[in-house]
Amino acid sequence: MKNQFDALGMPVGYAVEDWNSPPRPEKTVLSGQYSCLEPLDTERHARQLYEAYSRDRGNRVWVYLPYGPFDDFSSFREWLECDCLSDDPQYYAVINLASGQAEGVATYLRINPDAGSIEVGHINYSPALQGTPAATEAMYLMMRNVFDLGYRRYEWKCDALNEKSCRAAIRLGFQYEGTFRQMMVVKGRNRDTAWYSILDHEWQTIQKAFIAWLSPGNFDESGKQHMSLFELMRETRQKLAVN
Repeated sequence: MKNQFDALGMPVGYAVEDWNSPPRPEKTVLSGQYSCLEPLDTERHARQLYEAYSRDRGNRVWVYLPYGPFDDFSSFREWLECDCLSDDPQYYAVINLASGQAEGVATYLRINPDAGSIEVGHINYSPALQGTPAATEAMYLMMRNVFDLGYRRYEWKCDALNEKSCRAAIRLGFQYEGTFRQMMVVKGRNRDTAWYSILDHEWQTIQKAFIAWLSPGNFDESGKQHMSLFELMRETRQKLAVN
């Protein structure tokens, strides 16, 4: 994609031909072979999520989020009902098909069809979900849905000090764009925010890496991977840089 020049010789962005704003994501189930994402339902998911998060005795999963931890199930459910049932952020419960339980959440947010931009965020995986094929596949399913709808830009933002989230973004194929310094105050602390993105013209190449990694043949009988997604995405980024 190369920029161009107008009649005055001024540099302008490349033409986006036949552009139409994509629809907003519908609250629908996104299904895969290891996981599925269900629109958050407190009756169905609240207790399962609370129990899954309760296994994190040190409450590490809440450190970089602007809410939590919660003292009891009542306060957790109240938070879900008050803050997590809107259209933006659009919350999904991540179901690990190996257990049949809701073991994490993720959202679409800052949904901007006019710009063709959407963000994934509020990702909170319980210890049982972390590091599983289901965890990675859930991110792939959300990503695929966005680009199938016709969005141009998929964003990931996180606390710049959250090394685990920064590594996850790169592993999932996102490209680092920069850090917004002193972007917000969270839990009384300064937060610098790291920005990452995937663009529509990159998606087809990135998707191939996901498909290769998620293939059942990539895992042995114990569930150990043969090919690393991080390495697959590193090779993918090299291909994209050449093209």
